[in-house]
Amino acid sequence: MHGFLDINKPEGMTSYDVIRKLKPLLPRKTKMGHLGTLDPMASGVLPLALGNA
Repeated sequence: MHGFLDINKPEGMTSYDVIRKLKPLLPRKTKMGHLGTLDPMASGVLPLALGNA
């Protein structure tokens, strides 16, 4: 799986919390990383890169 995914990060979660919640929903060895960090108290769009994206 390769590509980009835009997630609406809710207030109170860290950027890594979002990745930890999504990892179990994807194929086992899919690489994932965020393209920037949002403050835990901020809500907004968190772009994620999947696979070789």
